[in-house]
Amino acid sequence: MELGNGQSDVRFDLKKAIKCVDAYSKSVGIDCIIIDSDGNPLYLTGGRKDICIFCSRMQNLLKGSINCSNVHLYGSYQAERFGGKYVFFCPMGMVHWASPISVDGSMQGAVLAGPVHMVEPDQFPIDDIASMNQIEESHLDEFKMCIEEIPVIRPDVVENMSELLLMVAEQISAPQSSKYFYERESQEQQSDISKYLQHIKTMGGNDESLSAYPIEKEEELLSLISIGDKAGSQKVLNEIFGYIFFSSGGNFEVIKARVLELIVLLSRAALKGGADVEQIFGLNYKYLSQINSFHSVEELTYWLSKIMMRFTDCVFNLADVKHIDVIYKAVDYIKRNYMKKITLEEVAANVYLSPSYFSKIFKDEMKCNFNNYLNQIRIEVSKKLLADDSIALVDIANLVGYEDQSYFTKVFKKLVGISPGKFREARCSKINLQQR
Repeated sequence: MELGNGQSDVRFDLKKAIKCVDAYSKSVGIDCIIIDSDGNPLYLTGGRKDICIFCSRMQNLLKGSINCSNVHLYGSYQAERFGGKYVFFCPMGMVHWASPISVDGSMQGAVLAGPVHMVEPDQFPIDDIASMNQIEESHLDEFKMCIEEIPVIRPDVVENMSELLLMVAEQISAPQSSKYFYERESQEQQSDISKYLQHIKTMGGNDESLSAYPIEKEEELLSLISIGDKAGSQKVLNEIFGYIFFSSGGNFEVIKARVLELIVLLSRAALKGGADVEQIFGLNYKYLSQINSFHSVEELTYWLSKIMMRFTDCVFNLADVKHIDVIYKAVDYIKRNYMKKITLEEVAANVYLSPSYFSKIFKDEMKCNFNNYLNQIRIEVSKKLLADDSIALVDIANLVGYEDQSYFTKVFKKLVGISPGKFREARCSKINLQQR
């Protein structure tokens, strides 16, 4: 099924992409989607009409709506950032993986696969997801039913499928694409810049006033990016480019130097708006290493415009999706490793965030701090183990990650209200009564 306006609207061979993605989807038995660089769907495998069948069924159960386009764009951006492939969790806790389609070193779309589970449905964090998505208790049974229909794939198999999808995306990215879409957008941007310069001149401006760098425009741009206003940001960026082009006398090396300054400005605006430092600095490094590959003002202006869009997405459109992905990955890691001596720093490193930033996100989303959540997981597991009389209390403490039995007892009593020993006695007495 083809969506959008067809191949003329993308810079890669869409027919070739569809053929590759269909072959991949049929081989691995997982649905796929091709999107453009704005997250809009271009093609869905299997003749589907809904971007995500699971989410389309869940919409009636949610108080809010799920923006799958932003979810897909987030995964694609992360895949571009992390070497071409990225496995991530959507807001409903489903696992997807993405690989970017690149043309001339720039992401022009992406291929995504999913949804799947990496754990059995009975291990799925239903309560956490229901709480985060405000699913009412009366809808939990239907939610569970939808979850059970999603295929379960082992994490190592998902990783291999992700690697294969990267190979598919690289094949699609082979240099056989049309320059039409790039040329059209670039021409429109150059036209806007020229119109603005002409507007200044006809309003009584002169060469001297044009050569004065517009600091107030920088401040306006900072403000617009920090609130996620793409259209307003693009307009002001074009105006700044007009000043740069005029004041440089068309000297390309001078223009490149001023563009480097603008990239720093854009990143500062993104950080001010709430984007995380690691992501912006990583993108900055990538962009700064690309600038010498451009040989015309048109290429440079189009490229900077895309950078600004990316930074704006990091601030506004994708922040919530990123946080949810981080939380689900952290929760998954905790549930797989609670029996070990894990720390906040270790989990933060696993989701590629600084400990302080991860700690803030975790507390905001989960309404409790990291250590409290870890203790809750460990104590819930220990309650199941306490039903078995043959396991000593000291062994139970060790099995759920506590090296000190007395500390385990202290935490258990704080969360449950009674000691582990009393809990076992009460549990065993209840079982004995039921057996009579």
